[in-house]
Amino acid sequence: EGCPSVKFFLSLYRFQACVYFASVFQAMSCGIHYLASVFMAVTPNFVCGFPGNVSSVLFHNSSASSIEDIWTLWTSTENYIVVQLENGEIWELDQCSRSKREVGLDLAYEYKGNKSVFPCSDGFLYDDTKWKSTVVTQWDLVCEREWLAKLIQPVFMLGVLIGAVIFGDIADRLGRQRVIWFTSAGQFVFGIAVAFTFDYYSFVVVRFLLAMVSSGYLVVAFVYVTEFVGIKARTWASMHVHAFFAMGIMVVALVGFLVRTWWVYQIFLSIATLPFVLCCWMLPETPFWLLSEEKYEDAQKVINTMARWNKVSTPCKVSELCSVQQDELASGRTGDNDTSSTKKHNILDLFCNWQIARRTITVWLIWFTGSLGYYVFSLSSVSLGGNEYLNLFLIGAVELPCYVIACIAMDKLGRRNTLIPFLILSALICVLIMFIPQDFNILIILANMAGKFSIGVAFGLIYLYTAELYPTIVRSLAVGSGSMMCRVGSVVAPFCVYLRSVWIFMPLLLVGIMALLSGILTIMLPETLGKPLTNTLVEATEMGRNKKSCSEKTPPAHSGAAVEKIEMFGQETVSTDK
Repeated sequence: EGCPSVKFFLSLYRFQACVYFASVFQAMSCGIHYLASVFMAVTPNFVCGFPGNVSSVLFHNSSASSIEDIWTLWTSTENYIVVQLENGEIWELDQCSRSKREVGLDLAYEYKGNKSVFPCSDGFLYDDTKWKSTVVTQWDLVCEREWLAKLIQPVFMLGVLIGAVIFGDIADRLGRQRVIWFTSAGQFVFGIAVAFTFDYYSFVVVRFLLAMVSSGYLVVAFVYVTEFVGIKARTWASMHVHAFFAMGIMVVALVGFLVRTWWVYQIFLSIATLPFVLCCWMLPETPFWLLSEEKYEDAQKVINTMARWNKVSTPCKVSELCSVQQDELASGRTGDNDTSSTKKHNILDLFCNWQIARRTITVWLIWFTGSLGYYVFSLSSVSLGGNEYLNLFLIGAVELPCYVIACIAMDKLGRRNTLIPFLILSALICVLIMFIPQDFNILIILANMAGKFSIGVAFGLIYLYTAELYPTIVRSLAVGSGSMMCRVGSVVAPFCVYLRSVWIFMPLLLVGIMALLSGILTIMLPETLGKPLTNTLVEATEMGRNKKSCSEKTPPAHSGAAVEKIEMFGQETVSTDK
């Protein structure tokens, strides 16, 4: 039958294919900026600086003429280095303090005499064998300033959260095209600006703005491509946006391996967005947004352009689509006296009864767990031992088959029957990693790849599953609130990774518990494969009880000739975000 991914790409019309690949290419830059800090904000080995010129250095039983020769012997933060200056003074250099020996003419590592302790007023000495420069070494984000380094990724993820909310709303008001233009240019401008920031605070502020535009682009790109590719290719189209995001993670690993100075590294990563910035102005607005804003002439122009590219001799007319939609709306009003469709809905409707409330709590937990696990496995990959660049590259590469498996499984086995085993499997893998000896680096890396694979399947699947679990009247609200929980998970993930300093397996333990709890609760969710989308909360509740829907009517928003006429352009969208 052929590869499903190949079938998906072949199913796209020529115009849609060009728009799709142009849009998802930029999704790589989102993956790049989301994970850039794993190398940019790394903390190398360091000790307190000393006043004067060194004549000899001693570390245990090894001596050298410079500290640079000692770093290869450094094994623990508990160690200290003894240096003798040209003026005869002998200093013991710890990481966050230094001690001057009061008496002692002979240079020896062990010393029992009196010492005067001083702060690191002369700065710090860093091991530059791996990284020539990072933001930590640039602004001395160590010791009492270490917390500033640990805030870099959480602040970025907070920008992701805020940017998704702001630009998602702007895209509905001003159009997808303008937001894509602005956020694409913003990623390039702010990405380059990060490299030229003059202090820590300007660095954090510019990266916060970069996070906002990166998140905004990713949210709008999902909507943009799904509105163009068509209903039949919707699932595969959204999944492959995730795949391009993963390719961005692989680019981070490659550039990190080649460039060891943080600001040059940042410039090279930002240049990856330049090709799209130069051509994104050619992307058209989606016909569906134009129709929703009653810009019929502009919509007709886009449809005509699509028809020429796709060699369609008789393109559909906007006037015909409008008349069909008006007929459907009229029939919907006469056939349904329920006024709930015109009612203003809010977040409380997701807790209208016990059945829906339990569903909402479970879905939110899955969103949170998926995001938490995704970023814990990604951010901690550079601390697994071995080659940190290869580790990150493999953690990104494992996502590519992950989304193919997710698409096949959810269509063959069902949404719930795919979600449950992969959530529980990710929990079991987290437990398994705890029992692997730390000397078995290759086995640890493979287990982490398996964990990232399993959590990635669940993370990719929950987008579509959430949309199918809720009725039309609160579907966007359900997906939006779930996506918000996803971003909360991404903000919490860096703090979770920092718990490695408390216990090396603490992040895995937390992810494993959350994944196991989510997997168990998912058992109570209804299967949605092959079932029609519900329209009211009553229908959604009945679906949860495995009863036949109380209404056989198909919601006007998802049926009718209007959708059939423009199926080639796509209409169903699911707003998502990493």
